[in-house]
Amino acid sequence: MFIFKALSLCSWPRPAGLALGALVCSLGAQAALPIQHWTQPSGARVYLVESPGIPMVDVQIDFDGGSRRDPAAQAGLAAVSAAMTGRGVRASANLPALDENALGEAWADLGASFGASASADRLTFGLRSLTEPDLLARAAQLASRQLAEASLPEAIWRRDRERLVASLKEADTRPGTLAGKAFAEAVYGGHPYGAQITAQTLAAISVADMRAYLQRSVQACSARVSLVGALSRAQADTLASTLLSRLPNAACSTAPAVPEVPPLKAASEQALPFSSAQAHVLIGQPGIRRADPDYFALLVGNYILGGGGFVSRLTSEVREKRGLSYSVYSYFSPGLHAGAFTVGLQTRPDQTAEAVKVVREVLARYVAEGPTEAELKAAKDNLVGGFALRIDSNKKLLDNVANIAWSELPLNYLDTWTQQVEQVQLSDIRAALARHLQPDRLVTVTVGAQP
Repeated sequence: MFIFKALSLCSWPRPAGLALGALVCSLGAQAALPIQHWTQPSGARVYLVESPGIPMVDVQIDFDGGSRRDPAAQAGLAAVSAAMTGRGVRASANLPALDENALGEAWADLGASFGASASADRLTFGLRSLTEPDLLARAAQLASRQLAEASLPEAIWRRDRERLVASLKEADTRPGTLAGKAFAEAVYGGHPYGAQITAQTLAAISVADMRAYLQRSVQACSARVSLVGALSRAQADTLASTLLSRLPNAACSTAPAVPEVPPLKAASEQALPFSSAQAHVLIGQPGIRRADPDYFALLVGNYILGGGGFVSRLTSEVREKRGLSYSVYSYFSPGLHAGAFTVGLQTRPDQTAEAVKVVREVLARYVAEGPTEAELKAAKDNLVGGFALRIDSNKKLLDNVANIAWSELPLNYLDTWTQQVEQVQLSDIRAALARHLQPDRLVTVTVGAQP
């Protein structure tokens, strides 16, 4: 469960009808919104926040099937399989097949939406529907077909593949794309987090490959179902059961372990030529896993370094004092494995070398010395004061609940979030920075720098 301790949504403007805002304001700033959790007989784990302000529900279903499980020669398998689940469903029992147009019309008629996507760690399906009983029941049945009975038409895949290849070619004409690809490959090495989708990897993916991927990934026994909306626990349990009802009722297959991201052994630099008005710069290295106990220390520490916008050290040194860039930022991307720590900026091509030098100096000094007491207090005040904006809509709340479900965080994670931030000390940040950042082993990628 969670309780607002720092800032009530009632004091902030919000869109009319916002369910979470209405519920919180009706209960007061100290009101609790419990996260209910249970496990279904299939093994599916369900997480619910009741939000009765408007008759709507948002659902997220996560499976262990992100791009980290793509075969090296088939990078993009998870992403294209997710997209293809929306291209039609096959006939089953007394229900007719639906092509992609008919499927789209069916969802439009229901006033609901359902779709899939793949991130590095997860294969995710999302449903949004009104909770009027007949509409919700029909939406759940249609979603269950899309989950388990996607038709994956060969002709549509050939069409989509051509579009994807054209999109990749167009993206490769942009300096930001080139910088991101080179950076990911250098930071992650051979780890799946750094794999790149290419025309060759897409050509290696068949409809049969997608069907096999979905069969091994989309299993009721491993599903994490997160719901936020105007449903009781009994209604949510029925909805989750209906959504997963067409999946095979079998024991979960065990996916092979994915190796950890290897640490960098040495610094590396790449300067890619490109004619552009601005040079793109990315600097970083492997960061942390979401399960790392240093998560909150680095959350606060990075806010001071480059995550706090105009109040960060990097902005002060790179933009304010030297005018080398309009914007400079840093962030960690924790996942099931160590996501990248990244510093990014754009600058004039002739200023690239100076900008890189300043970033490295700021980072090295920050890792060696840590923040000041004043910086720590300002960071805590900003993070705690902005906490309500992290959960000020059903969608944001659903994202947080799904993160709790996926990362197996305590159910009171949101309730204690501000406490965790407040408890971070200078010594915690210094120790965490020393453990996880090595300024002498940074990846540096520049695109468009002046020789």
